[in-house]
Amino acid sequence: MSLNDIGPVVLVGAGKMGLALARGWIAGGLPPSRLVLVDPFPSDAAKAFAAEVQVRLLKSTEHVLTHVLVLAVKPQSMAEAMAQVQPSVGRQTLVISIAAGISLKTLSQGLGTARAVRCMPNTPAQIGKGITGAVGLEINAADREVTQALLGAAGDLIWFDDESKLDAVTALSGSGPAYVFYLVEALAVAGMRQGLEPGQAMQLARQTVVGAASLMEADTQSVSILRENVTSPKGTTAAALAVLMAPDGLEALMDRAVLAARMRSEELGRG
Repeated sequence: MSLNDIGPVVLVGAGKMGLALARGWIAGGLPPSRLVLVDPFPSDAAKAFAAEVQVRLLKSTEHVLTHVLVLAVKPQSMAEAMAQVQPSVGRQTLVISIAAGISLKTLSQGLGTARAVRCMPNTPAQIGKGITGAVGLEINAADREVTQALLGAAGDLIWFDDESKLDAVTALSGSGPAYVFYLVEALAVAGMRQGLEPGQAMQLARQTVVGAASLMEADTQSVSILRENVTSPKGTTAAALAVLMAPDGLEALMDRAVLAARMRSEELGRG
């Protein structure tokens, strides 16, 4: 199934993640006439995007046909959003939620339908380099194809049979881009402390991560082998890795960070 076969798609919540998905859909071939953005308080970015690609930008879903309803609102706003859109949800509606922590049970109760997919994409979706975890326990094969086409336009998609895994996905890949961006910041600061000018340090740190990611994408070897390829015995990289791979090093720190994100995702689900 292609994006040209889908629609209308009604996206509720034209924030950063919502717009990232919308850009991916349009770039992937979804006709602008089949995309409707709904946001009662649209940002300048949402207004500019709607004008640029010529899609409708509305305040509500009232009188809008919702074949596919994508909920991209913040978890704290989901109850209010569901109450507003519920009258527009019918037997023809497939619901796709990208709100962290909001369970399929909550969606079903709030919208009056079990035909829903809970998923967690990430912001690289806006350039087609995202990855999404998804679970849908009461959907049919056609619904799965529609979801695959929409989220696949934004990057890779992994399906799960156990909904509880979505909190871990949120903590790992959903929040993960922020971890990588902070790594760049930390690398740049470390470089500055070794005497580099701020601009030089940031350029070196930024391109190092961009280049490493590109190499990892191009080379099918395991990341462990890629790491070993950079590491000469008793060399400078080995000295740095001895610090990063210490018992209290990067793995332990990342474990605590991802656990904290997962716990917060679970809290959001409990309201």
